[in-house]
Amino acid sequence: MDLISASIVLYNNNLNILKNTINCILLDYQNIQLFLIDNSGSNVLCCLAVDERIVYIHNPSNPGFGAAHNLAIKKAISNGSKFHFIVNPDIHFNKDVIGPMVNFMINNIDVGMMMPQVLNEDGTIQNLPKLLPKPTDILWRKFKKPTKLYNKFINIYELRFIAKNKIYNAPVLSGCFTLLNLEAIKDVGMYDDRYFMYFEDWDLSRRMHQKYKTIYFPSVSVYHGYESGANKSAKLFKIFIKSAFAYFNKWGWFLDKERNRVNKTALNQF
Repeated sequence: MDLISASIVLYNNNLNILKNTINCILLDYQNIQLFLIDNSGSNVLCCLAVDERIVYIHNPSNPGFGAAHNLAIKKAISNGSKFHFIVNPDIHFNKDVIGPMVNFMINNIDVGMMMPQVLNEDGTIQNLPKLLPKPTDILWRKFKKPTKLYNKFINIYELRFIAKNKIYNAPVLSGCFTLLNLEAIKDVGMYDDRYFMYFEDWDLSRRMHQKYKTIYFPSVSVYHGYESGANKSAKLFKIFIKSAFAYFNKWGWFLDKERNRVNKTALNQF
């Protein structure tokens, strides 16, 4: 199998949680390179680089989530990697996730991005694949009212009505655990660093989906400590709003014919 790489962006994270995530990635694969891009002010987390497969990069300027992952993606491409995993620092898994995802991508060269099924710690599914959003969709997900209409909307927007074990081509994938085909990344570009945090994965999904398949792959699953920080922190909420404006300024607010076409095509799969 070709060289595989992965990256985790760090920012003052819990050491024990990080160790668990790193162990999951390195456990079954000798031919893997893991980049730790540390956006923290200090380099205390450099103590995690205890394996020759780990490359630690202190990046205290903190340019944001996507921009930090771009550092790793560039190095991965330079080192000859073909497949690169974007991993949140609070991900863990019990079975081999990396092998099945890479093998699927090898056997389906039209796939540019993939994500597995993502679970909460209690085993319930996080509904992360989505249609391309309208501005009102973002608001509706925040306020969730009126309940009956919201439930009908979210069932379609987050593709919840689809059988849980079905592999399909989703317009938007979550960046918490993503496999990138680096040949496709060379074609469509890396993360757009105008997003400090939030929406960078939606933006990359959309660009990738224009030329390649962006696959939801529930044949394997990972656990993710979903925090929903923008709903709890005023600072993160401001960052969320700024990124939302950047996204809709780039792709269009209410007049977006491509969004309508892409979403219709996605729903027609089912």
